[in-house]
Amino acid sequence: MMDQYGVMGCPIQHSWSPRIHQLFAKQTNQSLVYRPILVPPDQLEQALHTFQTEGGKGLNITLPFKQQAYELIDKLSERAQLAQAVNTIRFDPDGSLFGDNTDGIGFIRDVIHHHQFPISDKRVLILGAGGAARGILGPILQESPALLVIANRTEANANALAAAFSSYHESVQACALSALTKFEFDLIINATSASLTDAIIELPVSLLGKQAYCYDMMYGKEPTPFMKWAQKHHVAIVSDGLGMLVEQAAESFYIWRGVRPDTQPVLEILRL
Repeated sequence: MMDQYGVMGCPIQHSWSPRIHQLFAKQTNQSLVYRPILVPPDQLEQALHTFQTEGGKGLNITLPFKQQAYELIDKLSERAQLAQAVNTIRFDPDGSLFGDNTDGIGFIRDVIHHHQFPISDKRVLILGAGGAARGILGPILQESPALLVIANRTEANANALAAAFSSYHESVQACALSALTKFEFDLIINATSASLTDAIIELPVSLLGKQAYCYDMMYGKEPTPFMKWAQKHHVAIVSDGLGMLVEQAAESFYIWRGVRPDTQPVLEILRL
C-alpha cells in the first residue's frame, strides 16, 4: 500500500492541498496518497489516533485545529513552539508525533521571493489573532519590520498574542479593528477566516500606505472580498495566499519525505 498523507480541517472541501501534493509526488517520483479529511470540531484527537493506527505517515492541519493540534504533539519544532500552533505532523516509527509549523516560512518565501516585497523596515498589519496569525508572526518579526500591529474584533485576543511575541521585537502592538484609523501600513495581511464565508471586514481606507501590499492568506479561483476591497482602492500589490500554501506545502513535503519540490511549476499549473 502506498504511504498515506492528508489534510485535516473543518471545512475542508475548499482545500487545494491534495492537488498540490499530488503534483509534488509526480515531480519528485514519490509514491504516496494524500487526501482531505473532514474532522468535526471536537474530534481532532480521535481523528489523529485513527489516522495513525491505519498506518498514516503525515498530516497537514488547517482551520480551526492548528492550536489544538499543538497540545496533542509529543515533539515540537522550534517554529511550532514559537507559534504555539501546528500545521504539519509527522508520525515517526517509534509511535511519537512530531509537530512543525511551516506557515511562516511559506508566507515569507511567497512575499519576499515571489512578490519581491522586503518586510524589513515596513509597517505591517495582521488582521486576526488565531492560529493563522500565530504561524506567521515569528518569521515576520525575524525580518525586522518597523512596526507590527495585530488587530482583532476581540481586542483581548489581539493583546494576548502581542504580549506573547513582544519579547521577540519591541515594535509589536495590538488594537481593536475600530482603532485602525490612527495607523498607516505598508503590508496588510488578512489572517482571519472571513474569506472562507465571503464575509467583508470593514476597514478604513486611511490605513493604506502609498505603495501598500494587501495579502489574503486565503485563496481561490476568484479574488476574496478583502482582495476586492484592496483592488477597489487601487492598492499597489494584491495577492491571495496560494503562493504561501504551495511554499508551506513544499516544506511539509520535505519534512515527510526528505525531498524538496520545485514550487514554481506547481504554482504555474494551479494559476491556469
